[in-house]
Amino acid sequence: MESLAQEHPDTSVPVQPEPASDSSPVSPPKANRLKELFAYWSIEQRVLAGFGLVFAGIVVISAISYRNTSVLIENSRLDSKSHELVQLLSSVEEALAAAESGHRRYLVTGDESYLKSYRSTVEQMPEYLRYLRGLTSEGAEQRDRVEALERLISRQLKAEAGAIVQREKRGYEGVRHLALSGAAKTEIEEIHRLVTELDTAEQRVLHARVEESAGSTKNTISLLGLGAFLQLVLLASVYFLIHHDVAERRRVAAELQSRGELLLAANKELESFSYSVSHDLRAPLRHIDGYAALLSKAAGDTLNDKARRYLQTISGSAKQMGQLIDDLLVFSRMGRQDMLRTTVNLDQLVKTALHDLRLDLQGRTISWTIHPLPNVSGDPAMLRQVFMNLISNALKFTTTRTEAKIEIGAVTKSSSETEVFVRDNGVGFDMQYAHKLFGVFQRLHRNDEFEGTGIGLANVRRIIHRHGGRTWAEGALNQGATFYFSLPLERSVR
Repeated sequence: MESLAQEHPDTSVPVQPEPASDSSPVSPPKANRLKELFAYWSIEQRVLAGFGLVFAGIVVISAISYRNTSVLIENSRLDSKSHELVQLLSSVEEALAAAESGHRRYLVTGDESYLKSYRSTVEQMPEYLRYLRGLTSEGAEQRDRVEALERLISRQLKAEAGAIVQREKRGYEGVRHLALSGAAKTEIEEIHRLVTELDTAEQRVLHARVEESAGSTKNTISLLGLGAFLQLVLLASVYFLIHHDVAERRRVAAELQSRGELLLAANKELESFSYSVSHDLRAPLRHIDGYAALLSKAAGDTLNDKARRYLQTISGSAKQMGQLIDDLLVFSRMGRQDMLRTTVNLDQLVKTALHDLRLDLQGRTISWTIHPLPNVSGDPAMLRQVFMNLISNALKFTTTRTEAKIEIGAVTKSSSETEVFVRDNGVGFDMQYAHKLFGVFQRLHRNDEFEGTGIGLANVRRIIHRHGGRTWAEGALNQGATFYFSLPLERSVR
């Protein structure tokens, strides 16, 4: 016993370490590598990795749900066709039965009023058959049955037509046997059998589709539940991303606020500077214009024509410079002026603009075409300036015409905005320079041809853009021009 006890530890001691020595170098390094790799990832990388996995799962679920939904939609479409087919088969059979019944009464009585159902069926049957062909175009067996049904119906109607001819020629005795048994008894029985087959086959297919749709619906509901869970995981991932981005956004917001304050201060300084400069510029211009007038008055007849022309040029240029300064100030204010949003009656604005321009209309032959204009949302004073500028332009550039033609109207192409136009038959412009029309100081005609500062259309564009609209123009040399602008309609205002 003692020898056995001593032998046991001798045999067991060297055996136990072997499995430990065999397994220890294999598994721990792999797990450690995964842990180390995951530990090196930043929080954003981990969230993005989770986002990617969830997104991939949602894509797969969406694809399967889309396929199931497509099956449901297709089955629904086919179910509708099946129901239409069943109803149409019933209508065809009823029409043929009514035609056959009326036909037999006619054969017995000779009263043509009984042929009303028959003739109606003859007229409607091609349309019925066309519908049947359309409803069974996707199934070969049903399509073959419909073709056989079409042949049988044709035979029935031909047989009944032949019986009508015999009734007219021979009278009742000539068609007595047909009146009793029916002119197309065999065809009617075959038609009833075929209609029954068509109906049975369609009901069988309809039942199979209902079961398939039910299974697809259950799968889709389960997948949508899984998708909702994954979306919650996705929202959690997005929350972490937003959380890490909040600090950066706050910094950017603070910087933007600081820059906005600097920009506001710069705008106020610019406004003060513009008023100061305009005042300082007006004084010397008034002096130039005034002293030129005094010189012309003092010199009197001692000046020759050339000298008078020089003085007129000096005075005219000073006045033009003053007008240019005024227009620049208006253009500058237009970008800073607060807008009053209200409902604007464009018809009334046009009438007001024409009344203000009445002095420019004196001595002119002008043909006006003013269409009804819609109510829009905007600032009445600003939009009045738009019409003043555009109508003044039309009046100015039609001075070379014996009869000026000016048309004002609007085209509503959508429920949210309208396009207003002012069209004239004036000198027009070359479309390759159309992009310059609405720029500051951009003029396509020399000052000695047509006066102007080149700021009116720039003001129009600025006003319309502040209203959320667009401006553009079309024209051709010596063929007139059309200026367009779009505005939001009254009902689209929030």
